[in-house]
Amino acid sequence: MSGNPGGSLAAVRGRRALTEPPLVQVTLLAVTVLFLAVFLVLPLVAVFTQAFEKGAGAYFAALREPDAWKAIRLTLLTAAIAVPLNLVFGLAASWAIAKFEFPGKGTLLTLIDLPFAVSPVISGMIFVLLFGRQGALGPWLADHDLKVIFAVPGIVLATVFVTFPFVARELIPVMQALGNEEEEAARVLGAGGWQIFYRVTLPHIKWGVLYGVILCNARAMGEFGAVSVVSGHIRGLTNTIPLHVEILYNEYNFQAAFAVASLLAFLAVATLVAKSIVEWRVRQAAPRDERLEEAA
Repeated sequence: MSGNPGGSLAAVRGRRALTEPPLVQVTLLAVTVLFLAVFLVLPLVAVFTQAFEKGAGAYFAALREPDAWKAIRLTLLTAAIAVPLNLVFGLAASWAIAKFEFPGKGTLLTLIDLPFAVSPVISGMIFVLLFGRQGALGPWLADHDLKVIFAVPGIVLATVFVTFPFVARELIPVMQALGNEEEEAARVLGAGGWQIFYRVTLPHIKWGVLYGVILCNARAMGEFGAVSVVSGHIRGLTNTIPLHVEILYNEYNFQAAFAVASLLAFLAVATLVAKSIVEWRVRQAAPRDERLEEAA
C-alpha cells in the first residue's frame, strides 16, 4: 500500500482530468497517424522506391560514382569536425549558464538560439562577407594564401554555426534541473574541477549529451542552405551529399539523385531510432534514480 494516499489520490484525479471521451482520443490519434503517414512515411518510401527503381546494381553504382563518393567523404569529414566542436561548446555553455550567475547571461542564451532564428542562407552570406575575396578578412587571407570560402574550412564554419545550439540546448535544462548540491559537496570533500565533472556531473547528463550529439550530427550531415552559399558547388571538391543530390536532380539523373538521397533518408531513420532508444533509457533510469534518492 502506498505511504502517501493523498499523493496517490491527486495522481488519480490528475489522470481523470486528462481523460477524454473515446471519440476525441480516436480523432487525435487518427490525425497524428495521418500526418506521420503523409509527411514522414510516404516521403521515405518514395525516396527508397525511386532509389531502387532500376535495381540494386544501379543503386550501388550511383553510390560508387567518384563525385558521389567524394561528397560522402566530405560530409563525413565536416560532421566529424563540427560535432566535437559543438560538443565542447555545448558542455562549456551549459555549465556556465546552469552553474553560475553573471552579467549578460540572458544575452548569451539569446545568442545560442540565434541560428534557430536566422535563415541558413543568411548565415552563409555572413561568412562570405567576412571571408570572401571582397570580404572584411578577404585581403588578409589572400596575402597569406589561405582560402575559406569555396573550400572545406568555409563548409565546416557554416556547419558549426547552424548546428551549435543543439548540444547546448539539450544540456542547459538538464544541468539546471540537477542543481549545484552534489558538485558543492564534492568540492567540500576535496575534489577538483575535472574530478567533479567526470565523477559527479557527467554521469547525470550523459544521456542528454548523447541526445544532443545525435541531433547535431543529423543536422550537420543534412545541412544545405548555409553550405550551398559558402561551397561554390565545385563538383568533386566542395559538394556535400545534399549539394550533390541537387546537382544530380537538376541534371535529370533522378535515379542517382534518389540513390544518394537515400543515405540522408537512412540517416533520418537512424536518428529517430537512436533518439527513441535514448529517450527509453532516460525513462528507465529515472525510476532507479528516484529509488536511490529515497534510499539516501
